[in-house]
This record gives sequence, structure tokens and C-alpha cells, in this order.
Amino acid sequence: MAKLAALPEPPSLIDLRKRVLAMLPRVDLPELLLEVMGRVPPFEAAFTSVAGGVSKLADFHVSVAACLTAQALNIGYAPVVKAGTPALERGRLSHVVQNYLSAETYTLANAPLIDEQGKIGFAQALGGGLVAAIDGMRFVVPVPSIYTRPNKKFFGRSRGVTWLNMINDRGVGLGAKVVTGTVRDSLHMIDVAFRRDGGPRPEVLVTDTGSYSDVVFGLVHLLGMQYRPALADIPDQKGWRIQNADYGSLSRFARGKIDLEKIKRHWNDILRVVVSIYTGEIRAYDVMRMIQRDGNPTPLGEAIAHYGRIFKTLHILTYAVEEPYRRDIKGVRNLQESRHALAGLSAGRGRRRAAVTLRPPAHQRDRHLLLRPAQPWSRRRPAVPQSR
Repeated sequence: MAKLAALPEPPSLIDLRKRVLAMLPRVDLPELLLEVMGRVPPFEAAFTSVAGGVSKLADFHVSVAACLTAQALNIGYAPVVKAGTPALERGRLSHVVQNYLSAETYTLANAPLIDEQGKIGFAQALGGGLVAAIDGMRFVVPVPSIYTRPNKKFFGRSRGVTWLNMINDRGVGLGAKVVTGTVRDSLHMIDVAFRRDGGPRPEVLVTDTGSYSDVVFGLVHLLGMQYRPALADIPDQKGWRIQNADYGSLSRFARGKIDLEKIKRHWNDILRVVVSIYTGEIRAYDVMRMIQRDGNPTPLGEAIAHYGRIFKTLHILTYAVEEPYRRDIKGVRNLQESRHALAGLSAGRGRRRAAVTLRPPAHQRDRHLLLRPAQPWSRRRPAVPQSR
């Protein structure tokens, strides 16, 4: 199967890109946040105290914008502190961080931004919002923390975390999860899809090559979604058959046999597991660990894997034959990689180094939340050409 070649860009697209770039004004990030807060009041209102109360501080939105900027860009508070301005005094910023910025308020603040972008015509033209890509970014954590794990390939001699996040085909960040070290994304992928900050649940999940397994195929489809991971080494992929029929040139590919009897024996238990995940009674991560022992699947795990091989085989065949199918997968993954590149630059001097002290998950959510206001802001700006 030939590698996908880049489609040529028509002159009209190149001209449109230049025109749009010229129409976007250059603004400071805190100003962007303040404008979005004024346009989307629920965004600011989501930052409540640990007791659930609404802040009565004067210019509270200014303090929140300064704290989000300082944490997400890894610049510390010195650049945003301004003596003589009550909303930007160091004591005020420290109070806001400790009492109003948490994983819970970040989730609440992201929801209205997701809804706001869904109303934009351009975002709607990009897609229906029901296709989502899930992938992780690795961040080095320069301070001791219980959330980190070692991995020489990604972190060298240091320790780090993985920021597993989901973005849909409208360019909307739907949710994220901070994972210790570099645990396989497949263990947490379903939890990210079901524990979103907002927006509709995706119907199609796209991941990279290393994130899938037969069990994941089974669980995702049992939960009412389609799973479409990118595939490498197509000639080495193994297909599965149900009947002992002659498939001609595909006989060598379909050399595996699906055990329907095993699926039937465990069907009631499979349904109980799926319902428990769907209703939130149990995390998919815990299920993945429960149905495997020392790297080997339990009988229940094997039954789910056999069920998943039906859809895995169909996916491989479609992926190999239909180029538009592959391009759709590549397109949403490119969209997420572009977002990762922006997040990597925001980490400070282009390096993916997390500014983590006591609560690394919160700081990664800062970066996730920081990317969200820029999207509805840029897509609702008036078309006014800017001089360069």
C-alpha cells in the first residue's frame, strides 16, 4: 500500500490563507483571555472557590487571566505581577490560584468554550464534531512528584508525565487526562472519551498505531463507537475469519479464527462490564487491568478480544482499500498534532517541560484550557486587515 501523498494546494487556498492571516490582529494572550471572558460570561463564572462560592473580588477576571497565563506558559508570576494594581498583586494571584483554580473548575470552564465554538459556522463546516482523535504528549517534570515515572526514551534521566487529550474534527479540545509516566494510551483512551469536559460523545475514535489492541476494539464497539486507529506495516497485519471458507487471495491474511462460542459463553458478563463503563460505575482503565493478568487476558478478556477482532479485520480491509478512509484518519490526526505543536511551544522556548510543583495534573490542564479561548476568539474576530 503506497504512502499517502500530500494533495496539491490550489492557488485559491494559498490566497485565502494569506488573507486570513492578514486579518488576524496581533494581541497579547492575557488580552485574548479577557475578551473571551467578556464574550462568554460562563467561562469566568466557572472559577468558583473550593467551597463553591462565587468570588466577590474586584477585577477577579483580570487575576484569573494572569494566573492562567503564568502557569500555562511556564513563565512564573514575575512577568504578570504589577505592584499598585490590586488584581495583579502577588498576594492576590496566590490567593486565586490556591482557592479558585483546580481540576474541577478547569473542567467547568472548558464546557462553555466547547459550546461557544460549536455555534461558529466555520467550525461546523469543518465537521460534525462526532469524529475525535486521542493522543498523548510527553512532558518532563523537573521536580520530584508522585505523578511522574522514568522513561529514558522520552525523559532521558528525568521523570515525566503524559498529557492524554482528545480533539474533535471541529478543532475543539473535548477533554484531557494526565497519566503518570508513559503508560499505554489504550488503557486510558476510553476514559478520556467518556469523561469529557463537554460536547457530544464522539461516534468515531482515531488514535495512533501504538494505542490499539483487540480488547480495545471490542470495548469501543460495544460502547457504541467506531474505532479507527492508524495502521503501520499493513502486510504484517493479521485478519480473522468466522467460517472455514476459501477467501482466495485473502486466505493468508484471514488466517485467524474467531471463537463465537467463547463470546456467547461470556456474553452476559461482557454486557455487565460495558454497562458499568457506560454509566460511569467503573473506569475503563480498571476494566482493562481486571481482564488481564501478568500481560495475559483472562477468559473474559479473551472473549472481548475475539469480539473486537471482527471489527479490527473490517478496519484493516477498509484501511487498505479505501484511500479517502485513510485520509480522513490522517486529517484528524494532523489537526491534533498541530494543536500539540502549539502546546509544546507554550511550554516555554519550544520545549515540552512541565512547570510542575505540587499538582502536575492541574498545570497540564492550564495548558489544555489556554488553547481553548483562542479558537472561538480567532473565528469570531471581525475581518479587519492589519498592517505589518
